Amino acid sequence: MNILVTGGAGYIGSTLVPLLLAEGHRVRVIDCLLHGGDSLLGVWSNPEFEFVRGDVRDRDSLRAVVGGIEAVVHLAAVVGDPACSRQPDLAEAVNLQASLALIEESQRAGVSRFIFASTCSNYGKMKASNAYVDEESELCPVSLYAETKVAVERALLQRGRDGEWCPTPMRFATIFGVSPRMRFDLTVNEFTMELLTTKHIKVYGEQFWRPYVHVRDAARAIRLVLSSPAEKVARTVFNVGATDQNFQKRQLVEMIRPYVPDSLVEFVRKEEDPRDYRVSFTRITGQLGFKITRTVAQGIEEVAHLVRSGAIGNFGDGRYRN
Repeated sequence: MNILVTGGAGYIGSTLVPLLLAEGHRVRVIDCLLHGGDSLLGVWSNPEFEFVRGDVRDRDSLRAVVGGIEAVVHLAAVVGDPACSRQPDLAEAVNLQASLALIEESQRAGVSRFIFASTCSNYGKMKASNAYVDEESELCPVSLYAETKVAVERALLQRGRDGEWCPTPMRFATIFGVSPRMRFDLTVNEFTMELLTTKHIKVYGEQFWRPYVHVRDAARAIRLVLSSPAEKVARTVFNVGATDQNFQKRQLVEMIRPYVPDSLVEFVRKEEDPRDYRVSFTRITGQLGFKITRTVAQGIEEVAHLVRSGAIGNFGDGRYRN
């Protein structure tokens, strides 16, 4: 297929693009390179790869890049609650308005498949602490980031075109692991890096639940949806992860501690957290046969090896954070 990946130089995108190229797809990336373009150098000489430097807020750029495209993977966004809170106007413009414009231009250009990168943060705070939420559960966004994702999901599923429009929102668990565009502001990566480099960490709200998925498995899930029959994925929401990879923050710390036995961990208990959810991933497993290849424990080992290797000189560099 001819595939457009927005935000293709980012954390997920730079892992996904090589996978798609390896399968023989032609991949066009649009990215504003806010965090640089080094992550794409490994695919730069591939004749099936095309790069367009552009901003998804620019309607003319969107109209140009969807031409001749059969599938869109929309990753471009201001990602995460903190980043959206710091720049709410930018988050609204990129995550909501630009996404709606991309949907319109994609339909106008005859794009058949549209994958939207959403988030399990949409579930907010689960009502029953011993239960799991799934794709049919009530959405309770408690941040601007999640609110924009919910709004785009709804718009995407409501827009119709007889038999040709195949939209698929994918709600990703919190992602971890090593990527060509590395991030150290994601929980598993951050905790591992901080404990290994400073031997000290302060953890807030250690009792609250989150699901986690490796960045490569997130990319594999996107590839799987693209290759699945349309009738299995059209207008269907998929949580992306594995049910046994739901953890509390204190459980993450206990998995990391053996790497730094003399570390100091301070738990600061918070009785209220707007987000607390355990997620079921039985739909993507049952309907598409998706299985993860890397657990959180394996991801911790992977990140620990990277930290100790010396391959990264300055973990505080802004390029590793959103």
